[in-house]
Amino acid sequence: MSLKGRKKDTARSMPLEQPPIWPPFKSLIPSNLLSIQEILTNQIVTIPHFWPASLCKTYVSFLSNLPLVTTPGKPKKGDAVRVNDRFQIQDASFATRLWEETGLKDIIMGYVQSEDGLQLDGEARKQLWGGEVVGLNPNIRVYRYSKGQFFDQHYDDSNNVTVRSGQTDLPVRTTWTLLLYLTSPASGCLGGETVFYPDPAIKKTPSPEPVIVNLEVGLALLHRHGAECMLHEGREVVAGEKWVIRSDLCVKR
Repeated sequence: MSLKGRKKDTARSMPLEQPPIWPPFKSLIPSNLLSIQEILTNQIVTIPHFWPASLCKTYVSFLSNLPLVTTPGKPKKGDAVRVNDRFQIQDASFATRLWEETGLKDIIMGYVQSEDGLQLDGEARKQLWGGEVVGLNPNIRVYRYSKGQFFDQHYDDSNNVTVRSGQTDLPVRTTWTLLLYLTSPASGCLGGETVFYPDPAIKKTPSPEPVIVNLEVGLALLHRHGAECMLHEGREVVAGEKWVIRSDLCVKR
Protein backbone atom coordinates (compact mmCIF):
# COMPACT_ATOMS: atom_id res chain seq x y z
CA MET A 1 0.00 0.00 0.00
CA SER A 2 1.44 3.35 -0.98
CA LEU A 3 1.72 6.23 1.46
CA LYS A 4 1.38 8.77 -1.32
CA GLY A 5 -1.19 11.43 -0.54
CA ARG A 6 -1.47 10.49 3.12
CA LYS A 7 -0.59 12.83 5.97
CA LYS A 8 2.60 11.50 7.46
CA ASP A 9 4.96 11.66 10.40
CA THR A 10 8.49 11.16 9.12
CA ALA A 11 11.64 10.66 11.19
CA ARG A 12 14.02 13.02 9.45
CA SER A 13 17.75 13.09 10.07
CA MET A 14 18.98 15.74 12.47
CA PRO A 15 22.39 17.42 12.73
CA LEU A 16 24.93 15.52 14.83
CA GLU A 17 24.91 16.75 18.43
CA GLN A 18 26.39 15.58 21.69
CA PRO A 19 23.83 13.20 23.25
CA PRO A 20 22.61 14.10 26.72
CA ILE A 21 23.64 12.10 29.78
CA TRP A 22 20.41 10.23 30.33
CA PRO A 23 19.44 9.24 33.89
CA PRO A 24 20.01 5.58 34.78
CA PHE A 25 17.12 3.13 34.59
CA LYS A 26 16.27 2.57 38.26
CA SER A 27 13.61 0.43 39.97
CA LEU A 28 12.55 -1.30 36.75
CA ILE A 29 10.04 -4.12 37.01
CA PRO A 30 11.68 -7.46 36.02
CA SER A 31 10.78 -8.45 32.49
CA ASN A 32 9.27 -11.74 33.65
CA LEU A 33 6.63 -9.72 35.53
CA LEU A 34 5.73 -7.64 32.47
CA SER A 35 3.36 -8.69 29.72
CA ILE A 36 2.23 -7.52 26.32
CA GLN A 37 -1.46 -6.68 26.01
CA GLU A 38 -2.90 -7.07 22.52
CA ILE A 39 -5.20 -4.12 21.82
CA LEU A 40 -5.80 -4.84 18.12
CA THR A 41 -4.54 -8.01 16.46
CA ASN A 42 -1.30 -7.50 14.52
CA GLN A 43 -1.63 -3.72 14.88
CA ILE A 44 -1.51 -2.36 18.44
CA VAL A 45 0.01 -3.75 21.64
CA THR A 46 0.86 -2.20 25.00
CA ILE A 47 3.19 -3.03 27.88
CA PRO A 48 1.62 -1.68 31.10
CA HIS A 49 3.99 -0.56 33.89
CA PHE A 50 6.98 -0.81 31.54
CA TRP A 51 8.59 2.01 33.53
CA PRO A 52 7.77 2.68 37.19
CA ALA A 53 6.23 6.03 38.12
CA SER A 54 9.40 7.08 39.98
CA LEU A 55 11.54 6.67 36.86
CA CYS A 56 8.99 8.51 34.72
CA LYS A 57 9.04 11.41 37.18
CA THR A 58 12.86 11.49 37.07
CA TYR A 59 12.82 11.58 33.28
CA VAL A 60 10.18 14.32 33.06
CA SER A 61 12.36 16.49 35.30
CA PHE A 62 15.44 15.70 33.20
CA LEU A 63 13.76 16.16 29.82
CA SER A 64 12.34 19.53 30.88
CA ASN A 65 15.90 20.90 30.74
CA LEU A 66 16.64 19.72 27.21
CA PRO A 67 16.59 22.28 24.34
CA LEU A 68 13.12 21.46 23.03
CA VAL A 69 12.00 23.14 19.81
CA THR A 70 8.39 24.07 19.06
CA THR A 71 7.16 22.58 15.79
CA PRO A 72 6.17 25.04 13.04
CA GLY A 73 2.52 26.10 13.08
CA LYS A 74 2.24 25.37 9.36
CA PRO A 75 3.53 21.92 8.35
CA LYS A 76 5.29 21.07 5.12
CA LYS A 77 3.15 19.77 2.29
CA GLY A 78 2.11 16.19 2.98
CA ASP A 79 2.84 16.39 6.71
CA ALA A 80 0.19 16.27 9.41
CA VAL A 81 -0.50 19.25 11.69
CA ARG A 82 1.54 18.77 14.84
CA VAL A 83 1.67 21.34 17.63
CA ASN A 84 4.16 20.35 20.31
CA ASP A 85 7.70 20.80 21.59
CA ARG A 86 10.29 18.20 20.69
CA PHE A 87 13.89 17.13 21.07
CA GLN A 88 15.52 14.74 18.60
CA ILE A 89 18.94 13.11 18.76
CA GLN A 90 20.88 10.28 17.12
CA ASP A 91 21.94 8.24 20.15
CA ALA A 92 22.76 4.61 19.44
CA SER A 93 23.96 4.08 23.01
CA PHE A 94 20.67 5.14 24.57
CA ALA A 95 18.70 3.10 22.01
CA THR A 96 20.75 0.03 22.97
CA ARG A 97 20.20 0.66 26.67
CA LEU A 98 16.48 1.10 26.17
CA TRP A 99 16.38 -2.17 24.22
CA GLU A 100 18.63 -4.31 26.40
CA GLU A 101 18.50 -2.91 29.95
CA THR A 102 14.75 -2.45 30.38
CA GLY A 103 13.59 -5.96 29.51
CA LEU A 104 12.10 -4.74 26.23
CA LYS A 105 14.27 -7.14 24.24
CA ASP A 106 13.13 -10.10 26.36
CA ILE A 107 9.48 -9.11 25.97
CA ILE A 108 9.61 -8.52 22.21
CA MET A 109 11.71 -11.58 21.41
CA GLY A 110 9.57 -13.78 23.63
CA TYR A 111 6.28 -12.20 22.59
CA VAL A 112 3.52 -13.44 24.33
CA GLN A 113 1.08 -16.14 23.61
CA SER A 114 -0.88 -17.29 20.64
CA GLU A 115 -4.63 -17.96 20.83
CA ASP A 116 -4.08 -21.58 21.82
CA GLY A 117 -1.89 -20.54 24.71
CA LEU A 118 1.45 -21.50 23.17
CA GLN A 119 4.37 -19.12 22.95
CA LEU A 120 4.96 -17.81 19.45
CA ASP A 121 7.90 -19.39 17.67
CA GLY A 122 10.59 -17.51 15.77
CA GLU A 123 8.74 -17.44 12.46
CA ALA A 124 5.52 -16.23 14.07
CA ARG A 125 7.42 -13.44 15.82
CA LYS A 126 9.07 -12.44 12.54
CA GLN A 127 5.69 -12.28 10.87
CA LEU A 128 4.26 -10.13 13.66
CA TRP A 129 7.13 -7.65 13.91
CA GLY A 130 7.86 -7.59 10.18
CA GLY A 131 11.18 -9.42 10.29
CA GLU A 132 14.02 -10.32 12.65
CA VAL A 133 14.08 -7.58 15.31
CA VAL A 134 17.62 -6.47 16.15
CA GLY A 135 17.01 -3.40 18.30
CA LEU A 136 15.65 0.14 18.37
CA ASN A 137 16.04 3.07 16.02
CA PRO A 138 18.91 5.27 17.30
CA ASN A 139 16.81 8.29 16.27
CA ILE A 140 15.42 9.14 19.72
CA ARG A 141 12.59 11.66 19.91
CA VAL A 142 11.17 13.40 22.96
CA TYR A 143 7.74 15.05 22.75
CA ARG A 144 6.07 17.47 25.14
CA TYR A 145 2.44 18.42 24.55
CA SER A 146 1.19 21.28 26.71
CA LYS A 147 -2.40 22.47 27.07
CA GLY A 148 -3.92 23.07 23.63
CA GLN A 149 -1.27 21.06 21.75
CA PHE A 150 -2.04 17.97 19.65
CA PHE A 151 -0.97 15.79 16.71
CA ASP A 152 -3.56 15.60 13.93
CA GLN A 153 -4.52 12.41 12.08
CA HIS A 154 -1.55 10.88 10.27
CA TYR A 155 0.40 7.76 9.33
CA ASP A 156 3.92 6.91 10.57
CA ASP A 157 6.49 6.20 7.87
CA SER A 158 8.90 3.27 7.83
CA ASN A 159 12.55 4.25 7.44
CA ASN A 160 15.78 2.54 6.43
CA VAL A 161 18.45 3.16 9.06
CA THR A 162 21.65 1.61 10.41
CA VAL A 163 22.13 0.15 13.88
CA ARG A 164 25.30 -0.99 15.60
CA SER A 165 25.49 -4.66 16.60
CA GLY A 166 28.80 -5.43 18.31
CA GLN A 167 31.42 -4.27 15.82
CA THR A 168 29.07 -4.41 12.84
CA ASP A 169 26.78 -1.81 11.29
CA LEU A 170 23.53 -3.51 10.30
CA PRO A 171 21.21 -2.11 7.61
CA VAL A 172 17.70 -2.23 9.05
CA ARG A 173 14.23 -0.83 8.53
CA THR A 174 11.69 0.30 11.09
CA THR A 175 8.41 -1.60 11.38
CA TRP A 176 6.66 -0.62 14.62
CA THR A 177 6.47 2.72 16.45
CA LEU A 178 7.42 2.66 20.15
CA LEU A 179 5.87 5.33 22.38
CA LEU A 180 6.70 5.48 26.09
CA TYR A 181 4.28 7.63 28.07
CA LEU A 182 5.74 9.40 31.09
CA THR A 183 2.60 11.26 32.21
CA SER A 184 -1.12 10.60 32.53
CA PRO A 185 -4.18 11.86 34.44
CA ALA A 186 -2.51 10.47 37.56
CA SER A 187 0.26 13.05 37.12
CA GLY A 188 -2.06 15.88 36.03
CA CYS A 189 -2.19 15.38 32.24
CA LEU A 190 -5.72 15.37 30.85
CA GLY A 191 -6.48 14.56 27.23
CA GLY A 192 -3.74 13.55 24.82
CA GLU A 193 -5.09 10.06 24.17
CA THR A 194 -3.74 8.19 21.14
CA VAL A 195 -6.67 7.29 18.89
CA PHE A 196 -6.57 4.80 16.01
CA TYR A 197 -9.10 4.67 13.17
CA PRO A 198 -9.49 1.17 11.69
CA ASP A 199 -10.56 0.86 8.08
CA PRO A 200 -13.88 -0.91 7.43
CA ALA A 201 -13.56 -4.62 6.62
CA ILE A 202 -15.61 -4.04 3.48
CA LYS A 203 -15.43 -0.87 1.40
CA LYS A 204 -18.36 1.54 1.58
CA THR A 205 -19.47 0.15 4.95
CA PRO A 206 -19.34 2.12 8.22
CA SER A 207 -15.92 2.30 9.84
CA PRO A 208 -15.40 0.45 13.13
CA GLU A 209 -15.32 2.42 16.35
CA PRO A 210 -11.99 4.18 17.00
CA VAL A 211 -9.52 2.40 19.25
CA ILE A 212 -8.53 4.71 22.10
CA VAL A 213 -5.34 4.16 24.10
CA ASN A 214 -5.49 6.22 27.27
CA LEU A 215 -2.34 7.64 28.82
CA GLU A 216 -0.86 5.70 31.71
CA VAL A 217 2.37 6.59 33.48
CA GLY A 218 5.05 4.15 32.30
CA LEU A 219 2.94 2.57 29.56
CA ALA A 220 4.74 1.46 26.40
CA LEU A 221 2.59 1.51 23.26
CA LEU A 222 3.70 -0.21 20.06
CA HIS A 223 1.84 0.05 16.78
CA ARG A 224 2.61 -1.10 13.27
CA HIS A 225 3.75 1.58 10.85
CA GLY A 226 4.77 2.00 7.22
CA ALA A 227 2.47 0.65 4.51
CA GLU A 228 0.33 -1.14 7.11
CA CYS A 229 0.09 1.80 9.49
CA MET A 230 -3.35 2.66 10.82
CA LEU A 231 -4.59 6.25 10.70
CA HIS A 232 -4.13 7.73 14.17
CA GLU A 233 -3.84 10.95 16.13
CA GLY A 234 -2.73 12.37 19.46
CA ARG A 235 -5.71 14.20 20.90
CA GLU A 236 -5.42 17.71 22.28
CA VAL A 237 -4.08 18.03 25.80
CA VAL A 238 -6.59 19.95 27.92
CA ALA A 239 -4.56 20.22 31.13
CA GLY A 240 -1.03 19.53 32.33
CA GLU A 241 1.71 18.15 30.09
CA LYS A 242 2.00 14.98 28.03
CA TRP A 243 5.57 13.67 27.85
CA VAL A 244 6.56 10.89 25.44
CA ILE A 245 9.80 9.16 24.45
CA ARG A 246 9.69 7.69 20.94
CA SER A 247 11.77 5.19 19.02
CA ASP A 248 10.96 2.31 16.61
CA LEU A 249 11.52 -1.43 16.33
CA CYS A 250 14.17 -2.26 13.72
CA VAL A 251 14.41 -5.44 11.67
CA LYS A 252 17.13 -6.69 9.33
CA ARG A 253 16.77 -5.75 5.68
